[in-house]
Amino acid sequence: MSEALATIQPQTSEADFSKRQQEVLSAVLELMVREGGALTMERVAKSASCSKETLYKWFGDRQGLLTATVQWQASKVRIAPIDGSTLDEATLRDALIRFASDWLAVLTSDVSIALNRMAISQGGSASSDLGSIVLQNGPFAMRRRLLPVLVMGRDAGHLEFKSGAEAFSCFFGLVVRDIQIRVLLGEDVSLNEAQIKTEAKKATEQFFALYGEKKT
Repeated sequence: MSEALATIQPQTSEADFSKRQQEVLSAVLELMVREGGALTMERVAKSASCSKETLYKWFGDRQGLLTATVQWQASKVRIAPIDGSTLDEATLRDALIRFASDWLAVLTSDVSIALNRMAISQGGSASSDLGSIVLQNGPFAMRRRLLPVLVMGRDAGHLEFKSGAEAFSCFFGLVVRDIQIRVLLGEDVSLNEAQIKTEAKKATEQFFALYGEKKT
C-alpha cells in the first residue's frame, strides 16, 4: 500500500482563520518582533484591541494562541493540490520549487526570525512550551506536509528513495542550508523574490540530481 494518499491538500491555511483572527495573530507576531520575551494574553489583547475573553474563546489559552500563531505563519509555506494518478515530473518539480520558495521567504522574514529566537531562548524551559510548539508546527509540520508529495513522486516513478524521512531531510538541508542559522545569529541575509526563486530552483535541481529517477 502506498504511503501517500491519492490527492494531497494543504493543511492549515489563512482560510482557517477569520479576518479578525488574522489581525490578532498579526498583532502577536508584531509583539514578538518588537518586544520579544514572554507574551501574556493581556498584552496581546491590548495590542490587538480585543478582550481577553475573546482570545480565550478563539484560542483556548496562551498555548492555543501561540500554536495558532505558529500554524498561521507556517501556512504561508504552501504545497499545491496534487493528483498522484496524473503526476508528471514537471508538476512535481514546480510543486517543490514553490514549496522551497515559500519556505525560504518565511524563514528569512522578520517575524519568523523573532519567533525562532524566542523559541530557542525558551527551549527546554519548564515555564514555556514555545520551543515545542514551534518544533511541532514548524519543521515537523513541513515534513508532514511535504512527505506525502515526495512519496507520490516516487510512486509515479519520478523519484527513487527507500526512506521518505531521509529524502525530506535532504531536501530540507538543500533548501535551508546555513541560511536560517545565519539570520538567527544576526546576519542580514536579504533575499528578494527573484533570489529566493533562484535558490529554490537550485535546491530542487540538486534534490533531483540525488533522488531523481535514473534514466538508462
